[in-house]
Amino acid sequence: MEFVQNVFWILIAYLIGSIPTGYIIAKRVRGLDIREHGSGNVGATNVFRVVGKTWGIVVLAIDMIKGWLVTAILAPTPNAYPELDLSIKQFLFGAAAITGHTWTPWLKLKGGKGVATACGALLGIFPFATFLALLIWTTVLIIWRYVSLASIVAASSFPFLLLLFYRELNSFGIVFLISLALASLLVYNHKPNIERLRRGQELRIQFGKDKNRSTSKS
Repeated sequence: MEFVQNVFWILIAYLIGSIPTGYIIAKRVRGLDIREHGSGNVGATNVFRVVGKTWGIVVLAIDMIKGWLVTAILAPTPNAYPELDLSIKQFLFGAAAITGHTWTPWLKLKGGKGVATACGALLGIFPFATFLALLIWTTVLIIWRYVSLASIVAASSFPFLLLLFYRELNSFGIVFLISLALASLLVYNHKPNIERLRRGQELRIQFGKDKNRSTSKS
C-alpha cells in the first residue's frame, strides 16, 4: 500500500511538470504549433522569439510555478516516503516534475529543457542558493545575451552554491549528488545549444521591442 501511495504522489508531480505551457500558449495566442517554429522546443525561450516577449515571460513564469508547487506545496503535504528527509523528498518530487516537463506524455515525450521548472522547484527547497543562481543567470545573460549559456552556467554553479551554504544540512552528501545529477541533466539538455555556441551560430536574445520574430534555431 505504501509503495502504491509513493508512486501515486510521484506521478502527480510528474503530471504537474508535464503540462506543456509553451505549446498551449502558442496554440491559444497564435494558433501555431510551437514545435514547427524556431528551435521546435516548447520552452519559454522559443515562445519568446516566435510568439512574443510578453508570452515568453508568461510561459517562463508558469513553468517556474509548476516546479515550485511540486516542491514547496506538494512534497511536504502527503505521507509519501516518510523515511526520507524533507529536502531529499522535495528533490525527488522536483525531479519528477522536471522529468515531466522534459519528456511530456502530451507531446510524444518531447518537451522543454527543464530550466524554468528546475528553477521553480529549487526555489521551493533552497531559495537562497537558487536566488544566487538566478543572479548568475541574469549576469551571464546581460553580458553575453545567450539564454543557453546563462542556463548552463547557472545550472553548473548550483551544486557548488549548495556546497558553500548548505553543507551542514542533514544528508548533505545525498543532496549534493542529486544536485550534480540535476545540473548534468540540464546541461545535457542544452547539447544542441553547446554545439551552436562552439560554431558561433547560437542566436543572442534581443532586449528591445519586438520587431521581426525569428524562426531560426534557438
